[in-house]
Amino acid sequence: MDHRLIQPASRDQIVAIIRQRAERANRDIPVHLGQAVFDRDIRAQLQAALPPEEELKPRLERLIQTENNFKYAGDKGSPGTFIAGIPLSPEKPYFELELVNAGNSGVPVCGPIIGLCSHKYPLDLLPGWSGESIGLNTADGKIYKGRPRGQVNGGKFMTGDRVGCGVKFENISGLNVSLIPVFFTKNGKEICTTFMPCPPGGLFPAFGLQKEPEEVRLMMDLVWNPEDDVAMSIDSGEEEWHRLHDIRLNGQLLEYVGRGKSLIDVGLAQAKTPLCTRSHYFEIEIIDPGSNCYIAIGLARKDYPKNRHPGWNKGSIAYHADDGKVFMGSGVGDPFGPRCNKGDIMGCGVLFPRDYEFRSDSEEEEEGESLQEVVYSLGEETDSGDEDDYWQPNNKQGEKIQVFFTRNGKVIGKKDVFLPKGGFYPTVGMMSSQEKVRVELRPLSG
Repeated sequence: MDHRLIQPASRDQIVAIIRQRAERANRDIPVHLGQAVFDRDIRAQLQAALPPEEELKPRLERLIQTENNFKYAGDKGSPGTFIAGIPLSPEKPYFELELVNAGNSGVPVCGPIIGLCSHKYPLDLLPGWSGESIGLNTADGKIYKGRPRGQVNGGKFMTGDRVGCGVKFENISGLNVSLIPVFFTKNGKEICTTFMPCPPGGLFPAFGLQKEPEEVRLMMDLVWNPEDDVAMSIDSGEEEWHRLHDIRLNGQLLEYVGRGKSLIDVGLAQAKTPLCTRSHYFEIEIIDPGSNCYIAIGLARKDYPKNRHPGWNKGSIAYHADDGKVFMGSGVGDPFGPRCNKGDIMGCGVLFPRDYEFRSDSEEEEEGESLQEVVYSLGEETDSGDEDDYWQPNNKQGEKIQVFFTRNGKVIGKKDVFLPKGGFYPTVGMMSSQEKVRVELRPLSG
């Protein structure tokens, strides 16, 4: 055919042809050619999360899911891949993985991979290994963009680390709309930002596991705060907790993340505010008893040792779920109430004297003798019988109060103790894998 008879193609037709070929070849579309199309299409894709009725189902293969935990369960050489049901959006621009088990080092380098991809991305490929995807390998810190050859951008990750991935929607504007800024984090700190084209339908959170014993915990309801450079859980209540040791906070849930292999592997969660006459009671519900239900609810001084169950050391008292015993500053407990398990609600509160007036640490220091200091050791004391003397009524140290415990709304017993300087802080202890409790710090007011 005479080429002079062929009508010249318009710009839009040329862009459409290049776009189709780029998608088939898994290549980025040149910005100067794709601008007109992406200005219209990508903005529509990234406006907001899908409403519930339009959400797609998550896709996964070769993974065992237990709530938010995922373990590798594939054949050697085949990855276990997960793709979320909704894409990232300005309302939910970020997610994280906690490396419950980062796997074994070796050659080839394996490890969990976190990233973004289209919802139709093949489940037999890791994120970042083919077009319409990006992925960060936690084992070597390399970022993969549409091909199985990565570039080093971040450090290596270990078991217990958190790796995050998100989109900086606030930076998508003008000439940059054709390329999406994707960033990665390590333990809440941004480590790198890169760019990738947005596939039709948006970018979906994804991760891949490569071999046993790799395991991750998925956390979707997170908000990225670039000013503070930290990731914070929505409605996490972190401001209510003074410290968390080997325990992770997820909304109202406390989850044990320690080793759970010996007595030194205790996980401790301690509230920021001590009990007082206005807030004198708190509760926990056992959501998952874990392997042994080594869960304890109680009260402790502010500087209580972080790797000791409440009740084991001076300045603390606790009711333990596994044996129903109460521990009062000693590693030897006394029979007290029934054992507790999944679904049980354990409570702990204080009955203050009628004339009791709460004072902060600073007020106590100013008023000197208004409240005598309870003497205790800050070391890792042994569980000797001498510690029981701390709780004897004839030992006039501090204000005398009554601590009571409940099970499923019924009081099971009370104990007379003396209040440490600074007050008693709500404290929860855990010590076996998979333990999980829901906390209500202020179920009552009085």
